[in-house]
Amino acid sequence: MEKNESKGLTQESHALVVEDVISRSLRWGVVISAIIIAVGLVIYLLTGDSGYPAGFFPTSIPQVLKDVVYFKSFAIIDLGLLLLIATPIFRVAASIIAFLFDGDRPYVLITTYVLAMLILSLLLGKAE
Repeated sequence: MEKNESKGLTQESHALVVEDVISRSLRWGVVISAIIIAVGLVIYLLTGDSGYPAGFFPTSIPQVLKDVVYFKSFAIIDLGLLLLIATPIFRVAASIIAFLFDGDRPYVLITTYVLAMLILSLLLGKAE
């Protein structure tokens, strides 16, 4: 009986640690994204130049990453937005790992389905 109680406490404390790590990762993801967006906005306000011709915006991840190296303000802002979008996706992926360690197969399947739908929606989305 004592082993079951201690096992339950261990699982509960493990779940609390995992939730804390996931919660912190969400907060830091939002903070880092906001800082990057703010840096891009400050560069744009100081230079008055987006780094692109009028009416053009980077629409692919490789293009954004390439243009961030050249400190193009719109590319930096886009990088912050991409990180902001990726933060909850990371949370779902981290949840799968947490459920795997807990041996909770139904939640692993459900969360894997949710992650697949998130990734599929990103891949099928079209920017023009």
